[in-house]
Parts: sequence; C-alpha cells; structure tokens
Amino acid sequence: MKTWELNAADVEPHEPQILSSAADARTVLLHLPAGEELQEHEVHERARLIVVDGEVEVTTPQGARVSAAAGRLLEFEPGERRTVYARSDARLLLFLTPWPGDGHPGAMALEEKGNARQRAAQHAHG
Repeated sequence: MKTWELNAADVEPHEPQILSSAADARTVLLHLPAGEELQEHEVHERARLIVVDGEVEVTTPQGARVSAAAGRLLEFEPGERRTVYARSDARLLLFLTPWPGDGHPGAMALEEKGNARQRAAQHAHG
C-alpha cells in the first residue's frame, strides 16, 4: 500500500508532482498560487480534478463556469478544453485515465511520433 498526505506534500508552484503512474492511471498533485491560471488546455485522457485546498474557477470555451472549493470533484472528457483560475492558493489533485490516453505522445510508436511532429511543423509554417 502507498499513501500520500496531500495537504503536507511539498509541491512547488509550476512544478507538478507525479504521485503515481501506472498503465491504468496517472495521479498528479499541483499547487496553483492565487491569481494564477492553468491556461486553456486539454489532455488525451479522461481528467478528474479534485480541489484539495483553496478555491478555483473553471471555465470552458463555451462559457460554462464553475467555482470549486476544497472537496469538489470535476470531471472532463478526453479532449475537453478548460481554464483553471486560482481564486486563492489552491492544491489540486489530477487523475488521468487511462494512462496514457489515445493520441498521447507517450502512447505513440516512434513512426507515429515522427509523423505527428511533421504535421505540427507543417501546421506552424502555414
């Protein structure tokens, strides 16, 4: 058995701490200082975000907005975009399942990674 004391773990702003990573899921602890945000983003996996401490506001590109304090669980579909803004210093626990999800660079074969990089370069240059 493994255990973590989420409120006491030493996690620095801008340095997410991977607590656990296995074939079925990845668990990440984040510290988001008051007034900062995780800019609009998405992941390839289903994401479950638990507010461990503090308060955040989560916004979707469609304009849905939810305030979430300690104890709130939010769930996002793979590819669902969102912005997370810290109304106060916030400690967040993120579960990603399955790990890695379809299309995640870690799940791609080397040839697929090369093709993805080539497509990204073409997209960036016009």
